[in-house]
Amino acid sequence: MLRFRSLASGSSGNATLLEARSGTEAPTRVLIDCGLGVRQLSQRLAQAGLGVEDIDALFITHEHGDHVGCAIALSARHRIPLWTSEGTWQAVADTRHEARICVTADGQSVAIGALQISPFTVPHDAREPLQLRCTDGARTLGILTDLGHVTPHALACLAGCHALLLESNHDPEMLAQSSYPDFLKRRVGGALGHLSNAQASAALRTLRHAQLSTVVAAHLSERTNRIPLVQDSFAQALGCAAADVRVSTRAGLDWLTV
Repeated sequence: MLRFRSLASGSSGNATLLEARSGTEAPTRVLIDCGLGVRQLSQRLAQAGLGVEDIDALFITHEHGDHVGCAIALSARHRIPLWTSEGTWQAVADTRHEARICVTADGQSVAIGALQISPFTVPHDAREPLQLRCTDGARTLGILTDLGHVTPHALACLAGCHALLLESNHDPEMLAQSSYPDFLKRRVGGALGHLSNAQASAALRTLRHAQLSTVVAAHLSERTNRIPLVQDSFAQALGCAAADVRVSTRAGLDWLTV
């Protein structure tokens, strides 16, 4: 069984817990990004009935603070393997902590217990950002956040997924009318920034198939987006009711089975 739980999603912090169970074996749990403080992460894990000691590995997608958070200190303190790209590690390397770093790259699958994680590159303003296709061998979750546009490579890597955690960061009109400085507007809406609702929905139309049973909108901007806008956009892409579209915010989201 494969399931996931969003502990937090958005510019204030991102963390997604992934769990795979196989028969009577102990479950495998991987934390995808760790953009929270230690205390807040512990609280979010406790809400899921878990502790830091229950995490088998960390995977950091890129070096931005809302994704790295306490990951390096956590890896060092609890001897948890931390997977990331070489570029990301070069950007965040901290000699104060002896983290257990494991390096991977686009196309290099990683086996962690009952999970196989396949990273792929995306266009984002980071040194070597990766997003993920995760499977227990039977079911597959695709994670696609923090990218300025959707590439054919990303779509190919996520084809056939049974569940998707998909960025829908902003509404272009709200971004243009926001109080953000011009450079930030250009960054967020640019080719290396974040996906708009329309871009996310276009990707969803391409990735939609009969076995896609779970879709979660993620990484919404609190200032340049609104949940109803995302729900309406995703509902049109999926052919469902807007109320049926799940959205993860900084408060997170409960366990979802893939």
